Amino acid sequence: MMSPLGGGLFLVLFLALVFVVLTRVTRKSSGVQESALDILKKRYARGEITREEFERMKQELKD
Repeated sequence: MMSPLGGGLFLVLFLALVFVVLTRVTRKSSGVQESALDILKKRYARGEITREEFERMKQELKD
């Protein structure tokens, strides 16, 4: 037989676990927004755009 305290303790631990999981999921989805220049640099590094496109887009961002 389980004592009432054991059941209550299990409930508290379960709720704490749910809170931690929800907090982590929320933080990841609302993370720091990258700047347009950071995104542009990553696209260039991955080879998605040429150097000329990179330089043109970078100049447009500065203007």
